[in-house]
Amino acid sequence: MKPLSRRAFVATGSAIAPAAFAGSFLLPTGSGAAALRDSTEGAIIHTFAFRWKPAVTEDQKTHAMKEIKALQGQIPGLLETYVGVNFSPRSQGYALGGVMRFANRAALEAYPEHPVHQKLVAWLMPLIEPVEVDFQSI
Repeated sequence: MKPLSRRAFVATGSAIAPAAFAGSFLLPTGSGAAALRDSTEGAIIHTFAFRWKPAVTEDQKTHAMKEIKALQGQIPGLLETYVGVNFSPRSQGYALGGVMRFANRAALEAYPEHPVHQKLVAWLMPLIEPVEVDFQSI
C-alpha cells in the first residue's frame, strides 16, 4: 500500500485512511519490524509497582522515584531504568510503576543484594506494598 501524504489523509476522511496512515508511518514493517524484534528478544526485564501506605507524603514519593532512577549507573548490569506515577484507570491502587532492563539474568539475580539497592529498600519497604514481575522477553 502506498503511504498517504498528510494532505491526502486529511482530504479522504474515509475509514480506511487512518489505518493506512498508521500502518505506513507508525508501525515498523519489513526489516524495521525484524530489527525491533531483534532488539528486544531475550531482554531481561524487572517490573515493579507500588501501593503507598496511607501516611506516605508527596515528598517521600518523589524521593523514592529519584532514588530508584539514581540506581542507574550504580548497579552492574542495570542497562535502563524507567520509573513514574501510574496514570492507568485500571491501576488497582498501584500508584508508582517501573521497568528495568538488565544485561543478563545473573545481573538481575545479583541486584537485590547489591548494597545500593539494600540501602534503598531499607527505608522504602515500610512505605509500600510492592508487586514485582521478572521475565525474559520473547
